[in-house]
Amino acid sequence: MTQINSPCVRNCCLNEQDVCLGCFRSLEEIKRWGRSDTSSQQKTQILLNATSRQHNNKIKA
Repeated sequence: MTQINSPCVRNCCLNEQDVCLGCFRSLEEIKRWGRSDTSSQQKTQILLNATSRQHNNKIKA
């Protein structure tokens, strides 16, 4: 099983939509990441969601 590293850049600041301006994960995704029952597939989806938010500028700083 391949370990997927956290995208956290230690620059946590949530906007009004509860999205981190450092890694672009939602607060719920950040909480879910650390749970022992979160699968690699779920983590991959979280990374895809965060990348999409970052590239599409769907968040407001």
